[in-house]
Amino acid sequence: MRIEEAKKDAGDLRWLAYLLTGQHDLSIEIAVDAVTLQTKGGQVLPRWMKARSRRIVIARALAATRAELADSARQTALASVDRSAPAPRNWSLRPDTKKSQLEEALLEIDIFPRAVLILSIFEGVGIADAAILLDADATLVRKAQAIGLRELVRNLAPQEQDSVAVRPPALRLALAAQ
Repeated sequence: MRIEEAKKDAGDLRWLAYLLTGQHDLSIEIAVDAVTLQTKGGQVLPRWMKARSRRIVIARALAATRAELADSARQTALASVDRSAPAPRNWSLRPDTKKSQLEEALLEIDIFPRAVLILSIFEGVGIADAAILLDADATLVRKAQAIGLRELVRNLAPQEQDSVAVRPPALRLALAAQ
């Protein structure tokens, strides 16, 4: 059971690294290093080590893409933010959305807004902490979050406008904050 749990954790860490970097090989390398720290002699370490592994994956993924993130941050600073509603009032992430669809929708977003979105919405990192991790101003991080949310909604928007589902709380709160 513990080995199966470690395999699942490794897959989650690889996916997190992949979403942040957009690079398969690099995400595997980052996840393997984190899992190696998480396990010792076949024993899975306590839950706090798993949380530490996620932070290590995030830090390594951001460090590995630092130049790309900086270029994207400069582009984001120059971009205008659509002040209209981020999504139609009845839009929400459909419960039948597949992981592959979410992955594709996220990877279509430029790396800086995508990293902000992953950190702030999916990982629950505060704006101030995300700004520190991304070596950016909090105002730029908020702007990138707005851009990322709008692009994610656009990428995932159902073809039929009358499809309505329950929004995940984090996404609902983030959309409401815009």
